[in-house]
Amino acid sequence: MSAYLADSAETRYVDGPEGERFAYRRFGRAGGPPLVMHLRLRGTIDHWDPEFLDLLAAEREVIVFDNRGTNASTGTPPDTIEGMVEGSLAFVRALGLTEIDVFGWSMGGIVAQGVALSAPGLVRRLVVAGSSAGGVPDLPPQPERTRQVVTKAANGDEDFLYLFFPETERARKAGLASLRRLDHRLAQSGAVVGPEAVKAQLTAISTFGGYWDRQEELTLPVLVANGAHDVMIHAYATYAMSQRLPDAKVILYSDAGHGFLFQHPEDFAHEVNRFLS
Repeated sequence: MSAYLADSAETRYVDGPEGERFAYRRFGRAGGPPLVMHLRLRGTIDHWDPEFLDLLAAEREVIVFDNRGTNASTGTPPDTIEGMVEGSLAFVRALGLTEIDVFGWSMGGIVAQGVALSAPGLVRRLVVAGSSAGGVPDLPPQPERTRQVVTKAANGDEDFLYLFFPETERARKAGLASLRRLDHRLAQSGAVVGPEAVKAQLTAISTFGGYWDRQEELTLPVLVANGAHDVMIHAYATYAMSQRLPDAKVILYSDAGHGFLFQHPEDFAHEVNRFLS
């Protein structure tokens, strides 16, 4: 048994416009615009830390989903960021939603920006976590070790600890605690992003030109956050976005990396809830 609401939320399905079925979960405190969550490269509906989701859901309705062709959702996996944006919008419209808040972590942060740019009347507020606008000038490249770990056929605890958390005792302890919180769902589902979808996601990332030149179009309130020691997407991207976004707040955690939102779930969920409120 799990004490987390996110772990007991029912998996539902909705049909999209191209004959696909989207898998999703919807839970939390209803009443305002729901928060639609977009996940990282190789992430599934079961890779969200349930503690973080529960902290968000205490104050708002949360929706997590698998995009087209990913894990429990059917259809063809998009091999462009634009295709992922189209998949997200198809899912949202299939649910009949007319106003949403959007959250994106890592690759999902880029997709979330695309959703806000493509449907400005739909998105009220935007949260971009551990991500980038894409095409940011002078962005430091990933370390070679990061590229090697990301492209492995499968990742274990040590891989995730390296990719998401700094190599300190405190960060590793928080990272392992987060990974263990994922075990309840993953032990039941064995959820993975299949090889075809992984290839499509890597292609989408490598061919994406970026939203850097369109940051000024994101006139809605935006919360941008990261850990200062992110080896996946350098934290400079977060600072750089703050220079171009018209209405943004930036948060940097000095002791964290790409997985800062799971290292500091209570603090960051509080920031997100306050921002969305």
